[in-house]
Amino acid sequence: MSAHIDPDRDAWAIFKALPRDEPIQMLNLVRVKPLAEYPADHPDHGKAITGLEAYRAYGATTAPIFARLGGRQVWAGKPQVMVTGPQDEAWDLAFIAEYPNAAAFLAMVADPEYREFVKHRTAGVADSRLLRLSPIEPGAGFGE
Repeated sequence: MSAHIDPDRDAWAIFKALPRDEPIQMLNLVRVKPLAEYPADHPDHGKAITGLEAYRAYGATTAPIFARLGGRQVWAGKPQVMVTGPQDEAWDLAFIAEYPNAAAFLAMVADPEYREFVKHRTAGVADSRLLRLSPIEPGAGFGE
């Protein structure tokens, strides 16, 4: 099984080709490492920091940037068991982040401060999934 930490080039190109002026939601599934792995030049290198602690440092440091660009977390849940799907795809964190538009998400990932703080995410994440969603009003039944 291969780990996914950052978008690949093809997926990133598709993301950027989609409309940038409408609200988006990003479904995040995250599996953290037992111990974070910071690069040698990072101040936290060699410290006994768990992957979850590193991911939380990422969340805390990037929160002001996320909020400044109009982002908000609209849903969070604690994964318990994969009922349908591969059992090896167990996740530690699941949440949906909403942005006023895709341009705000792109501005966030290009922000110089964000690019520094994302090192916490890279150090702490063992595997992840990020799915761009177009928000819709749910109907009465599943799939509506």
